[in-house]
Amino acid sequence: MSGDLERIPLAKPVIGDRERELVDEVLRSGMLSLGPMVPRFERMWAERIGVRHAVAVSSGTAGLHLCLHAMGLGPGDEVITSSFSFVASANAIVFTGATPVFAEVDPLTFDMDPAAVEAAITPRTKAIMIVDIFGYPAEVPALVDIARRHGLKLVEDACQSIDGAYDGRKLGTFGHPAVYGFYANKQLTTAEGGVVLTDDDELARVLGSLRNQGRSDDGAWLVHSRLGFNYRLSDVHSAIGVAQLERLDDMLAARARVAGWYQSRMAGIDGVTPMYEGPQQRSWFVYAPRLDPDLVRDEVIGELDALGISAKPYLPCIHLQPYYQDDHGHRPGEFPVTEAISASTIALPFFPEMTEEQVDRVCAGLDAVIRGRRAGAAGAGARAGA
Repeated sequence: MSGDLERIPLAKPVIGDRERELVDEVLRSGMLSLGPMVPRFERMWAERIGVRHAVAVSSGTAGLHLCLHAMGLGPGDEVITSSFSFVASANAIVFTGATPVFAEVDPLTFDMDPAAVEAAITPRTKAIMIVDIFGYPAEVPALVDIARRHGLKLVEDACQSIDGAYDGRKLGTFGHPAVYGFYANKQLTTAEGGVVLTDDDELARVLGSLRNQGRSDDGAWLVHSRLGFNYRLSDVHSAIGVAQLERLDDMLAARARVAGWYQSRMAGIDGVTPMYEGPQQRSWFVYAPRLDPDLVRDEVIGELDALGISAKPYLPCIHLQPYYQDDHGHRPGEFPVTEAISASTIALPFFPEMTEEQVDRVCAGLDAVIRGRRAGAAGAGARAGA
C-alpha cells in the first residue's frame, strides 16, 4: 500500500449508540426471537412505505423465495428475470424448482428491458421477477402492464433499492410484493435480514406462517399447518433495524451527498462513464461507474488495491456463474448488453460516512491508474511499430 495512508474500505455500516441501546434492551428482556421488536420493525416499514403489511424475514433471499413459493411455482414453470443482479435473484427461483429465464437489460439503467422481457415469455412462463439494480427503479409500470396482459405473477427484488420510488410512488405499492434486503452494505442494515412489503392480506398471512416453519395461523404452539421454513428475523436483528430506520432519511441523504461528489469528479476522468442519472430517484446503494472497453477492469482494481483503495468487479452475470453454466447450459454471448456492462462496472468505496477527501483520493487514484495504463499501452504500441 502506498505510504502510510489508511485503506479506504468498499463499504462500512453506520452503527451508533441507538443501535446498542435497543440491542441491549432486547438482550435484557430475554426475548431474543419471536418477541415484540420484530412487529415493531414491521409496523415502522409498513407505515413508511404506505402498505398494509411488512413481513420481516432472515434475508432478502428468503423473502424472494417465500414469495415465489407462496405463488405456487414449481418444476416446469419459468420466471423471467435479469442476469445483471446478485445471484440470489435467480437462486430463489431455482429453490422452487422453477427455471430462471434471463432477459436483456437497458444499457443506461442496467435494469430489465421491458421489450426483452415480453419477448422472453413462453407458454411455460408463470411470473416475472423485477430487479431494481444498484438502487435505480426498473420500469415497473411497463412490467406490471406486461404481467397483466399475459396473466403472469410478479415479485420485485428491490433489495438494492431500499425506500426507492418510481415517479414518486414507493416500490412495494404497485400491487405485487417487493422485497428489501438488509445486509451490512445496504442503505439500512440489520446485519442479515429482509422484509416483504405487500397490501395482500392473504399473502402476508401465509408468509408469516411459512417463515416460521409453517406455524398454524392461530399461532398454536408447535402446531404446523403447512410445510414451512426457518426464515425468521430475530429481535436482536430487528433492534438494529429499528434504530437504523429511525434515521434512514439522514443515511440516505449522506449517501446521495457522497454520490454527488463522485459524479462531479468522475465526469472529468477520461475513460470513465459516471452512473446514470435519469428521471427516477436512485436510492444510492453502490457507486459503480463503467470503464472504457480498452481498460482491463480487474487490472485496474489490482492497481487501486496497491494504493490502499478497495474496489471490486460488480456485478458478475448470473448466467455466467459456474453453476448456471454447468447445470443450466448458459454460455457467453447470450446477452451481449448485460455481459458488456458486467465486464466494465467497477464498485468503488461508498458509504454514508465517507469524506470528501476520501472521494478525492479514490478519484485521483483511479485517474492516475487509467493515465498510467494508457501511457504504457501507447508506449508499447510505439515500440511495436518502430
